[in-house]
Amino acid sequence: MTSPLLPTYARADIAFEKGEGAWLEASDGARYLDFGGGIAVASLGYAHPHLVGALTAQGQKIWHTSNLFRIPEGERLAQRLVDATFADTVFFTNSGAEAMECAIKMARKYQSTCGHPEKYRIITFEGAFHGRTLATIAAGGQQKYLDGFGPKVDGFDQVPFGDHDALKAAIGPETGAILIEPIQGEGGIRPVPSQCLRGLRALCDAHGLLLIFDEVQTGVGRTGKFFAGELSGVTPDIMAVAKGIGGGFPLGACLATSEAAKGMTAGSHGTTYGGNPLAMAVGNAVLDIVLAEGFLDHVREIGLLLRQRLAELQDRHPRIIELVRGEGLMLGIKTRVNNADFALAARAELLLVIPAGDNVVRLLPPLIISEADVSEAIKRLDAACCRLEATLDKTDGATA
Repeated sequence: MTSPLLPTYARADIAFEKGEGAWLEASDGARYLDFGGGIAVASLGYAHPHLVGALTAQGQKIWHTSNLFRIPEGERLAQRLVDATFADTVFFTNSGAEAMECAIKMARKYQSTCGHPEKYRIITFEGAFHGRTLATIAAGGQQKYLDGFGPKVDGFDQVPFGDHDALKAAIGPETGAILIEPIQGEGGIRPVPSQCLRGLRALCDAHGLLLIFDEVQTGVGRTGKFFAGELSGVTPDIMAVAKGIGGGFPLGACLATSEAAKGMTAGSHGTTYGGNPLAMAVGNAVLDIVLAEGFLDHVREIGLLLRQRLAELQDRHPRIIELVRGEGLMLGIKTRVNNADFALAARAELLLVIPAGDNVVRLLPPLIISEADVSEAIKRLDAACCRLEATLDKTDGATA
């Protein structure tokens, strides 16, 4: 049967009906262990009672009022984010791409407000992914996302990942900001070394540029810190957030210092749904859990355990696994086989993982996973590797 949905996704023929914790149940009754987390979105897993309670309680009150009026829960969530980060102000959105759009506009507006409207260009990095809008695909610079959509939106200068000389050479009289993911997600779980982030901060300070962090995938506890930039001790001027902050409910945010945001005055930006009461109730519920004493300690501890077990798996299957990298519960397995084949082999073992760039498979499980969940995931990954090795043996035998 032909689907009425726009065919922009190569969807797997699986429909999930319900979930609990890190587990999903499909319409045929099969139970999958989810180590993809809806692409780092299901930060607290499925059917978390605190999130369900917050959504249900707010749903019985009011869903939407628009930003023409005060939204007290939004003011509370913004204050909590300000108190826990570098930021002085917050703008709520529905998605990561919208949060990035706000960040881009804010950086340009800042330079214009400072008397430098010519400084609208932003330096970005190869392998980056910042969203699917016309501006954010231009920022990401990946040709496969740009093809067929007309002229690339102007204002982005991309440099190779880790090439400091190219970065310095790219700074010109029209440069206004540098945009980077502290760990590239779609690019293959590639962490930016702390010294590089510190170098970017120094470059921005020396040249009057704003430093923008895209923490859409890395934020809200994913790395064992509230935000990944904390691992290096570097604070940005602007930061885009989404995914885990809503725990599955559409929610994004753009955080900034008051200096960086000084051009964003009344009427300069807006959103109809962003910051609606339902989203704010869920966002506050997520922070209740993530900012609770000991929660981030758990993420770091269980992330270390998972990485150790993955290293053991690499030792057992060197023909399949090349290396493991990442932080906390944002880990990547760089494979020696096609990463899509690896993900399919894992799915055959009822384990969900997500392919990324650089032939990497991402593990982005809910932050609430247990040691038992880790053991079960390793068992299923081991079986997936055995499947792939059997295929390699057959291929080797056929060509011998």
